[in-house]
Amino acid sequence: MRAMLMNQVVSLAENDAPLAYVEDFPVPVPGPGEVRIRVTACGVCHTELDEIEGRTPPERFPMIPGHEIVGYVDELGPGVTKLQLGQRVGVGWIHGSTGEPDENLSPAFRATGRDAHGGYAEYTVVNESYAYPIPEVFSDAEAAPLLCAGAIGYRALRLTGLVDGQPLGLTGFGGSAHLVLQLVRHQFPRSEVYVFARSPQQRHLALQLGAVWAGDTTDRAPVRLRAIIDTTPAWKPVVEAMANLAPGGRLVINAIRKEEADKACLLDLSYHDHLWMEREIKTVANITQFDIREFLPVAASVPLMPHVTTYPLAAANQALVELKRGSVAGAKVLLIND
Repeated sequence: MRAMLMNQVVSLAENDAPLAYVEDFPVPVPGPGEVRIRVTACGVCHTELDEIEGRTPPERFPMIPGHEIVGYVDELGPGVTKLQLGQRVGVGWIHGSTGEPDENLSPAFRATGRDAHGGYAEYTVVNESYAYPIPEVFSDAEAAPLLCAGAIGYRALRLTGLVDGQPLGLTGFGGSAHLVLQLVRHQFPRSEVYVFARSPQQRHLALQLGAVWAGDTTDRAPVRLRAIIDTTPAWKPVVEAMANLAPGGRLVINAIRKEEADKACLLDLSYHDHLWMEREIKTVANITQFDIREFLPVAASVPLMPHVTTYPLAAANQALVELKRGSVAGAKVLLIND
């Protein structure tokens, strides 16, 4: 089968082709309780950059990355009862765990595209409990970012503790935040959303989607915010976000890893200006199967409108480099068996 392989840890600043395109990778065979999926679309997530650049690397190589997978059940392993041949399903960051409510925190957690082969390929396999029916309202490309960017944004929003009418900030406005903004307008219609983003293109999209204000990462919102969700890979937005929080406010950091480049910005953190008055920081750790199962029907009921830019599988390196170096308005998606 065709696939994009990660063979080693590399820096995208030094290598703009970190993945190798192959046409003869073995087609996987589903084991007990597993299904094989013929992949039609796979989102490109910032966590792939963390894997490739070594912040959360695979334990073995080669590895097929990709964890925003949409496709059709192609083969059933022994004992499968929950899914049917031909059914359209999705797979997210969680490839397997304990099945408990806190499975995202368990040492048993395994990540799609890092601990098991992912969706930058024509086929993938996963346990049937971690494959989710996709609502009909979404195309394959639209559904892909919902499996991680959307679902993890849903979890992050829940962790803010936001009450309808309280103002929310979003710092960084890529694949996840542009979906969270739409979700907030549906679930918290009286809450105003303020967006912080470096890119004018991202700020323009935020205003189009209903933000009441959009400024640079270093700007101050016209009001103090009850909660802020940070979706960036950097440290400076953390410090700047804390300065925009109201007393008692909460910053939720929605990232698997932070990059080291601007870590010195943490030295600008002031206890009095940024942390005092019971301001707090909370992180989002992975995701559970329950988050995704709960989120997809909610996304369909809105319905969310993912803004996607599509690429062929062989152009995965281009998509990754653009994600690393350029401004991202919406989400990037690879089309595979389209």
